Amino acid sequence: MNVKPLADRVLIEPAPAETKTVGGIIIPDTAKEKPLKGTVVAVGNGTKDEDMVLKQGDVVLYGKYAGTELEIEGKKYLIMRQSDVVAVLA
Repeated sequence: MNVKPLADRVLIEPAPAETKTVGGIIIPDTAKEKPLKGTVVAVGNGTKDEDMVLKQGDVVLYGKYAGTELEIEGKKYLIMRQSDVVAVLA
């Protein structure tokens, strides 16, 4: 992939939405909750005021409405500021 985020931005591949069935009823994609977890695919260099804490491969949690959705080579990604990431999962 040839995408390099600028400044303090990170590119995240969201975790797939969980498929749940309730009593044999399949929930359609439009009613599924957006995942709030993903894997960092690429990071920017940071800014003069803020160093990059995140690195490629980190599994992170982010806010429900954080980031901008992108589609690159048929896959969906989110690009957001490092400050929009809430936590790094160990």
